[in-house]
Amino acid sequence: MNDIIKSTFERVKLDLLRKAGVVAVGIGYKTVGGVRTSTPAIVCSVIKKLPIKDLSTANLIPAQIESTSTDVIETGIIRALQDRTKRWRPAPGGVSIGHEKITAGTLGCLVEKGGKKFILSNNHVLANMNEGAIGDAILQPGTYDGGAFPYDRIATLAEFVKINFIGGDGCPVSKAITKLLNFITKSIKSKSRFATSRAELPENRVDAAIAEPLDASWVLNEILEVGKLLGIGEATLGLGVKKSGRTSGLTHGTIDVMNVAVQVQYGDTKIAYFVDQLQAGAMSEGGDSGSAVVDDENRLVGLLFAGSDTTTIINPIGEVFSALQLDPWK
Repeated sequence: MNDIIKSTFERVKLDLLRKAGVVAVGIGYKTVGGVRTSTPAIVCSVIKKLPIKDLSTANLIPAQIESTSTDVIETGIIRALQDRTKRWRPAPGGVSIGHEKITAGTLGCLVEKGGKKFILSNNHVLANMNEGAIGDAILQPGTYDGGAFPYDRIATLAEFVKINFIGGDGCPVSKAITKLLNFITKSIKSKSRFATSRAELPENRVDAAIAEPLDASWVLNEILEVGKLLGIGEATLGLGVKKSGRTSGLTHGTIDVMNVAVQVQYGDTKIAYFVDQLQAGAMSEGGDSGSAVVDDENRLVGLLFAGSDTTTIINPIGEVFSALQLDPWK
């Protein structure tokens, strides 16, 4: 940037910050139609971009200041980034949450059902792997992060999609064999577990649950370090995605595999078979379960629920919304 632009910026930055809705100013490149140009500009960040007709003359940002172009971008309110494992009120997506009897997972995002507002996350985060009962307390932060009942209760479990675990109603002989094989692998300190025959693989499509906030003002319709969701998208091969999670924060990845059939281990003893899942690379860690997965345009495309050191498994958001009859939070 040349000295003329810097000099102009220093003279006008405080005047620009005094305009209603402006939260930050700086020097960058002008963006036109979503594409960054090579034109230097004074960039003004605003809480919300408004039509020119809705702005007073005093609050209007001129298209040019002296010989320097300006640009206006919408960022929302800029907040200090707190610890994701602490207590948040209001709580955005991306922070610690959990059923009162689990450790902690991630608050995914906010959704609607029947005109009411709900928190979306995983079954194993909000409903304790089917063990929870409707009306149970949901804590923010989760118990692992210091959450305690009743002080940290933020919501009530409202509904969940049951996870069908392998061997639940299967043949006793094959279950006995599976138990023996799992005992052997555990005795040699292997973390692998065996499933029974294909005929005994009950299919799952989502690991999802919703909770109703005790007070709508206690939750925030934004995702930490992502911002507001801008609709629903559809995952495609090669799609760039990001998530904001309790443990690993904001991470980016790519949808590498689709229509995934996968056996997911829950704890030390349970396995569930999922079909038609999405697979990305290493963009999650333990405690990130429940994170909303969005594309580069902040459209919701999936719900993160499982992974390994190298892989992340994601429910397609269409399946989640269909299973629980949800709509985006407007």
